[in-house]
Amino acid sequence: MPRNAEVIRQWTILRDLEASRRLTIDDLAERTGVTTRTIRRDLEALQTSGFPLYDEVHDGKKYWTLQTKAFKRLDDTGFTLAELSALYFSRTLLECLAATPFKQDVASAFDKLATALTPGMRQFLDRLPLVFEAKGKSARGAQTAKSQHISKLLDATISNRRATMRYFSRKSDREQEYEIEPYRLVYSESDGLYLLAFVQQYKEVRTFYVDRIRTLSLHEEHFTPPEILDPAFAHSLGPYQGPPVHVVIEFDREVAGLIRERLWHASQSVTDRPDGGVTLALDVSHDPHLLSWIRGFGSNARVVSPAAVVKDMKEDSARMSARYGADSSSA
Repeated sequence: MPRNAEVIRQWTILRDLEASRRLTIDDLAERTGVTTRTIRRDLEALQTSGFPLYDEVHDGKKYWTLQTKAFKRLDDTGFTLAELSALYFSRTLLECLAATPFKQDVASAFDKLATALTPGMRQFLDRLPLVFEAKGKSARGAQTAKSQHISKLLDATISNRRATMRYFSRKSDREQEYEIEPYRLVYSESDGLYLLAFVQQYKEVRTFYVDRIRTLSLHEEHFTPPEILDPAFAHSLGPYQGPPVHVVIEFDREVAGLIRERLWHASQSVTDRPDGGVTLALDVSHDPHLLSWIRGFGSNARVVSPAAVVKDMKEDSARMSARYGADSSSA
């Protein structure tokens, strides 16, 4: 089983023990969908890592429990005032994830952290967002349903459960039902949450925007995830999957400074040109986000290669010119 699945399962065990106070190995095996032998290895690994897990016998039955009092030692951590303040302030930066099921846990954790600060310190720190702000996505309604979908998807990915999903496709402009095996939830800074799932109908992994999920139901049937899953969107400038192509773009001097100072992709290389402009080379996927990103620079950017990207940009420019031409003639 992949290493990340093992870590997620062990975290689930800790959460279940914390919530239920005590559980048997059979209980944990049933909740996580693995064998009792695997659970024993997980418990041993967690104990070795220092988590206060203990077994105790009640009515002739062995239970496992998590001693939560062992974590009430924040004062012993030796946090400096600056470190404590930085942690408290980072609460603002997490607001962009407010729609996720972690919202309540994050809020509770920071409320407890706040008790280590005096009222005056908290008042000062609460003013900092006025001068330093994290911009999240605007609320679009239906947040309760979305949060429920995310909770179910987390359950499905952790326990490897198949699911049925009704999804609105922007491309086809209609809803469609899919039988899926959820592999991973991925947060995109620009757009929000995406789901990577194997689709039974197409026998391939596809990407779905979580906001467009209309209904979701989990099955009792489990699946075996792939041993190795490539990093999500590794070759894209946005939330897309696809193989990389070598893209070369020339930028005018007006935007050369912007191109030089930012890391657009890990594969990039920037070369200065005699006219003050720069040439940017990237190994990225040829997808809608790449084209949109290039369009954002207007006439200050020119794609040199590959031919397929040049063709797309030419056709897009022609359509835009025709649209503006029609507008001006009818004015």
